[in-house]
Amino acid sequence: MKQILLIILVSVLFLFVGCSNESEKQEENNNAEQNVPEETEVTEEVTNDETTDQQNEENNEVEEEPIEVDEPEKVEVQYQINPNNWSVEPLSDDVNDQVVLLTIDDAPDGNALEMAKTLKSLDAKAIFFVNAHFLDTDKEKEILKEIHEMGFAIGNHTYSHQNLKQVGEDQQREEIVSLSDLIEEIIGERPQFFRAPHGANTNYATKIAEEQGMVVMNWTYGYDYFKPYMDAEKLATAMITGEGPEVDVPYSLLKPGANLLMHDREWTAEALEEIVTGLREKGYEMVDPDAIKKIKQS
Repeated sequence: MKQILLIILVSVLFLFVGCSNESEKQEENNNAEQNVPEETEVTEEVTNDETTDQQNEENNEVEEEPIEVDEPEKVEVQYQINPNNWSVEPLSDDVNDQVVLLTIDDAPDGNALEMAKTLKSLDAKAIFFVNAHFLDTDKEKEILKEIHEMGFAIGNHTYSHQNLKQVGEDQQREEIVSLSDLIEEIIGERPQFFRAPHGANTNYATKIAEEQGMVVMNWTYGYDYFKPYMDAEKLATAMITGEGPEVDVPYSLLKPGANLLMHDREWTAEALEEIVTGLREKGYEMVDPDAIKKIKQS
């Protein structure tokens, strides 16, 4: 009897231990199943982040593609500078001869940028002849660069506005070449026009300028450097009519192809819009310097 009871007790004990182990295994499985969704969510988040990064990279690649920029329209060469009177003359009979060339010397002093903006608003082209003593600072260099980027031709007016007839050949060369070097450094190209200060050309200076690829020119008329015309209203009248009676020019110098001299001056800047509109009312167009034959053009 005691043996039977012992066997029953041992059997019950094994049964209890077995159930307990099964419960622990079930609990572990349950816990494992509860952790699965969390791990899955983390995996999905990583996948989404990777997908987003890939999409961003693709979008950036699209944005970084170079944008095609239209090349500026090439201007047809239709005129040349007459070396006998410095006027602009057509290369053929079918080209408009009712034109004038606007030029502005001694730039960029205090008014050149304003003058360039005025001309730009009027769609009038011009040559800005510059000196190095107006290019001493970074700001002045930026002004010259801005004028050039607005579409205006930049000309050489010597490094220090030296009267070339008063110095030797070495200095003449230095005045011309060193300024062309500086202009190229600022705007990325060398000037194609040369004007000697005071119109004082020499044979040697002309030779150097042409070797440097520049068209040499003086002017037909200009009045803003005479004291009686240091007034916007009087200057506008003189430039539009071509007459300067207060400086012994009672007749008109305005002719087809006139090469008009102006300077970077306050009164000239003030008169500039009226000068352009007044000349247009008289039937004259402002010639584009790009349309003037250059030294290296056939």
